[in-house]
Amino acid sequence: MRRLSLPLAMSLILFTGITSAAVQPSGDQDLIAKGKYLALAADCGACHTSPQQGAPMAGGYAIHSPLGDIYASNITPSTRYGIGEYSEAEFARAVREGIDKQGRHLYPAMPYTAYNKISDEDIHALYHYFMHGVAPVDRAAPQTHLPFPFSIRASMLVWNWLFAENQRFVPQPDKSPEINRGDYLVNALAHCDTCHTPRNFLLAQDNDRAFSGSSLGSWYAPNITPDAQSGIGSWSHDELARYLKTGHIAKAQAAGPMAEAVEHGLAHLSDGDIQAITAWLRQVPAVNSGTGRARDSYGQASDAEQRLRGQSGQNDPGWQVFSGSCANCHQAQGQGNDRYPSLFHNTATGAPQPDNLVSAILFGVRRDDIAMPAFGPDAEFTNRLSDRQIADVSNYVLKNFGNPAVVVTPERVKQLREGGDTPLLVKLTRPAALLGLLLVVVLIVAGLVLRRRNRRQHAAH
Repeated sequence: MRRLSLPLAMSLILFTGITSAAVQPSGDQDLIAKGKYLALAADCGACHTSPQQGAPMAGGYAIHSPLGDIYASNITPSTRYGIGEYSEAEFARAVREGIDKQGRHLYPAMPYTAYNKISDEDIHALYHYFMHGVAPVDRAAPQTHLPFPFSIRASMLVWNWLFAENQRFVPQPDKSPEINRGDYLVNALAHCDTCHTPRNFLLAQDNDRAFSGSSLGSWYAPNITPDAQSGIGSWSHDELARYLKTGHIAKAQAAGPMAEAVEHGLAHLSDGDIQAITAWLRQVPAVNSGTGRARDSYGQASDAEQRLRGQSGQNDPGWQVFSGSCANCHQAQGQGNDRYPSLFHNTATGAPQPDNLVSAILFGVRRDDIAMPAFGPDAEFTNRLSDRQIADVSNYVLKNFGNPAVVVTPERVKQLREGGDTPLLVKLTRPAALLGLLLVVVLIVAGLVLRRRNRRQHAAH
């Protein structure tokens, strides 16, 4: 049951209808405030609050994973649909080990592989916040139904044994308090590594290449090591800090999952914590991903749109889309304006992979202060573009403003629209692959049986 202090229980009896937050003693209010800050740092609201005007922490948000859609649960203190019946120990187990009150394994879309580093003190504050600082919502979140064999949650026992370390964060004595604070924020609460670190065959983090970039379905989390070409080594300390706090600097704009991380978490952190994250990221081992130039070093202003405008017989379909749908905001020469970014010297157009450029066109950018319309399947009819048109305009932008070596095909646009690359593990678990694997096993067994029989016949003669 939810734990109530004696003063709070008396207040509830005497003043029916007054919320728990209104009658908390000052010490509890401080603990609630601390827990709320930690929940923001941990980005809980990005997943557990539905963007379709859902109640805070009531779940229902579909997290698109290579295995299928995983729905975030209701983590309000509702005793029927949320975590209101959780003890603090049960809450800690769910957060750190990915096991709920009923003993069911959670999928690592809930980043318990990072949260297991959270301290006991912070777990206590988080628990107090969720129990007393969040309004209960008596509404069930949709259930997650993944295809076989991923529907067998018990399989997470083996995965956790292989890849999940249930160990608390330990400060490094040879590092400054600021670096250690940044380490704790990046690798425990903010779980930056879960997106920016590539995955192995079993979809666990490849920590030998930590923070060197990874696909996130339709989007790509770039290299954030201090490598000057592949990562953020060419960024100034101030640029990185402003990007984390606002999601917007001249050469980079947060979109997709990173926009959610900024809006629901990083934007609410103190300047000191942002500086700690920045300091820690700038001292991790640099990893070069094979690129020879920084992403923001590509491109320049182009007069192609103005030269082609009004010409008869011009046959660049990408220009047609750009002139009609993009030039008004990003400007004819691609230089942008106060609200829309430049298309040259931009990390999205200079990246070695076009995923973020294409996905920004497909799905748009939706943040409190920025609204780039979507041109993909969810766009209004007047804005909707085909896969071919999106490929054409992407190639026009890359050729004239970005990395001209990158080419986008309609097939790639379709793939990103449908969720990105399918990991090999998922391909191997599809019915056709399983049937083929079974056939191979049967043939191998039959071959071994026949070989053994032939040997026996040969020995008999």
